[in-house]
Amino acid sequence: MRAPLSWLGEHAELPTGLSGRDLAEAMIRIGMEVEGVESGAKGLSGPLVVGRVVSFAAEPQKNGKTIRWCAVDVGPHNDGDEPRGIVCGASNFAVGDLVVVALPGAELAGGFAISARKTYGHVSDGMICSVRELGIGDEHDGILVLPAGTAEPGADALDVLGMDEAVLDVAVTTDRGYCLSIRGLAREAAAALGTPFHDITVALPEPDDKAYEVHVDDLAGCDRFSAMAVTGLDPSAPSPDWMTRRLQQCGMRPISLAVDVTNYVMLETGQPLHAFDRAKLSGPIRVRRADPGEKLTTLDGSVRSIEPADLVVTDDSGAIALAGVMGGASTEIGDGTTDIVLEAAHWNPTSIAFTARRHKLPSEASRRFERGVDPDIAGVALRRCVDLLVEYGGASAVDGYTVVGDPPPPPVIPLPAGRAEATAGMPIPPEEVMAHLKVVGCVVDGGGDMLQVQPPTWRPDLQAPADLVEEVVRLAGYDKLPSVLPAPIAGSGLTAAQALRRSVGRALAAAGFLEVLTYPFVSPSVHDAFGLAPDDPRRAALRLANPLSESEPELRTSLLPGLLATLVRNLGRGNRDIAIFEEGLVFHTDPTVPDVPRPGVDARPDEAVLTALFASIPPQPRHIGAVLCGELERPGWWGGARTASWADAVEAARIVVGAARASLDVRAAQLAPWHPGRCAELVLDGAVIGYAGELHPRVIGVLGLPARTCAMELDLDAVSPPGPAPAPRISSFPPVLLDVALVVAADVASADVLAAVRAGAGSLLESARLFDAYTDEVRLGAGLKSLAFALRFRATDRTLTVEEATAARDAAIARAGEATGAVLRS
Repeated sequence: MRAPLSWLGEHAELPTGLSGRDLAEAMIRIGMEVEGVESGAKGLSGPLVVGRVVSFAAEPQKNGKTIRWCAVDVGPHNDGDEPRGIVCGASNFAVGDLVVVALPGAELAGGFAISARKTYGHVSDGMICSVRELGIGDEHDGILVLPAGTAEPGADALDVLGMDEAVLDVAVTTDRGYCLSIRGLAREAAAALGTPFHDITVALPEPDDKAYEVHVDDLAGCDRFSAMAVTGLDPSAPSPDWMTRRLQQCGMRPISLAVDVTNYVMLETGQPLHAFDRAKLSGPIRVRRADPGEKLTTLDGSVRSIEPADLVVTDDSGAIALAGVMGGASTEIGDGTTDIVLEAAHWNPTSIAFTARRHKLPSEASRRFERGVDPDIAGVALRRCVDLLVEYGGASAVDGYTVVGDPPPPPVIPLPAGRAEATAGMPIPPEEVMAHLKVVGCVVDGGGDMLQVQPPTWRPDLQAPADLVEEVVRLAGYDKLPSVLPAPIAGSGLTAAQALRRSVGRALAAAGFLEVLTYPFVSPSVHDAFGLAPDDPRRAALRLANPLSESEPELRTSLLPGLLATLVRNLGRGNRDIAIFEEGLVFHTDPTVPDVPRPGVDARPDEAVLTALFASIPPQPRHIGAVLCGELERPGWWGGARTASWADAVEAARIVVGAARASLDVRAAQLAPWHPGRCAELVLDGAVIGYAGELHPRVIGVLGLPARTCAMELDLDAVSPPGPAPAPRISSFPPVLLDVALVVAADVASADVLAAVRAGAGSLLESARLFDAYTDEVRLGAGLKSLAFALRFRATDRTLTVEEATAARDAAIARAGEATGAVLRS
């Protein structure tokens, strides 16, 4: 909403010498959003003065155009005692007319610089300006002629036109619809400055339904419809200059007196109005819902199919206006209109908002109605329109004032007198609370601990005590609120699960992985790209009811699609050596989950509905995944490069589980999208919690990944947070280091052999580690492999003897032989 300073000053007593920026800062302090302070002279500079046409000579040109060689008196800016000679192509002025002259050195709207230049055989010493060249209108065919006696030649044209006046540009939030008017903004300006506010006052007759016959069939959609009428309007009467200037300052284009008056009064009062050509009306005006299949040609020339949910204004011919949004072409004010019926209604905000959006037809009227309009201002707005049409259009007011409907009064809100002080955290005595509420326009009754507050009719947003507290605090001054740090809530820090997740993230980061965050939305085609079987449960993805993108309508059942998409994006940007991980939720379907209830918004759901809502939430386990490709170790003087392999993906899983001080078992497995011969299942406490290894070549080809790309994913919820770490038992006695090589069948898992060795070695075994795997059909035989383990024995209370260590080793070999058929390699 744009508001000229002088117009605000007609309703709020602004201090003398107050600048637009000072007023803007004051309004910002009470919570208004002033986006800027502009001037009508924006883009204009240099000498712009009033000139009087002394004489002119019409000179036809060879191109068929006729120019005028004019002598223009510009007062002190004349060339000595002689008027300035100016070439002008317009012909809508006469000798003696006052015009606006841009002298050499001036710059007009759009960066057009003025200089003395030779044209049409003369040196034009300036330019006579049109409204478009001044940036105050669209007319370009004729120059701007000022009313006689406006000013003397040589006067500052910007001052005469009021173009140097400050104009506030205010962003009006949806809850402050009353500020879409000069009346509302002036009230806020008066409150910000602590000066008196003068509301619009007119004398209204008693309603008698004589202006025009009106019937309202839908009082829920229109609780008040008011009308007045005028006759004998001069259709050729121009709008006064002060009115057109203010409309332009507010960003509206002047059209005709009747239209300009309704727009002007709407800007002043906040009440949208509509003018019907009385000669084009047939029968009484009626307000109702649209009939099925009904059509209406609106003022923009579009034929619209209106729906039964739309409110319409009708006469005997059918719909003549889309209520609260736009009028109809059939009763439009035209060049010959002399009799006018003026309408000011109070429409249901929700209905108007839906209609404007349904027809994609936003308008200045709907913008105000959907935010809430003062129902008691309609009569004032109508009277203002009638008075202006009578004064400037020669019209006669028709006796009568039609009013149908009576809106309910605003509610009375009980407000504890100390609530504003408690909320703001600074002293606000009850007397100040009452004073601020009265400035807003509220009627305040009572004293003591409880106030009874009735908001004004123009503030439909004030419905609860919290709304009133907000008004009190903003007028008391947001800048006065004390800065107090909130007291921290007592707690025990991170939960065990949170601490585990942080430990896991730090461990992977220390191992060289970078954490990423990806969207949880995937395309159904990813399941085919991964080569998932038709009955794979990961294909049963939840589908979003309103996805951000139709290409990704499903929630992920695995972290790998997002991680691999991130990998591809980085490859495209030149990164070749990548190790990334993500921790996040995946989403699974559960056929046992009941249908989701849909509670209404009119009341809080009861416990049964809440229980059903929580029960309908699908399983959302927390997973952690990682992908690797390229070189993990760069080549250098220390040796060659080392490329990421399936073992590094398995090691990433070990790092995750190791952060929980647990031990992970690894077994060979087959599962898409991993390579069938290079896939390991991750086992914790006997349960499979994930998979790691090299991706299948087919998947790598479909997704455009580098060869030998590796990945890991496991269920982090299956990893229990560790308890308090026990103090380590440190022995001062030396260890005994023994190596043992066992020959087993090629299909025996090394993890099974290692587990048997650990179980057989007993309590003296400190650690056991596989350090070599060897196959040779000649030396070992077909279908056999050799596994070499490094065993470390130690006692806490003595130095082990060779015999004790050897006995423990032999027990480990025996146990491995029993469990896996292992024999000692000779």
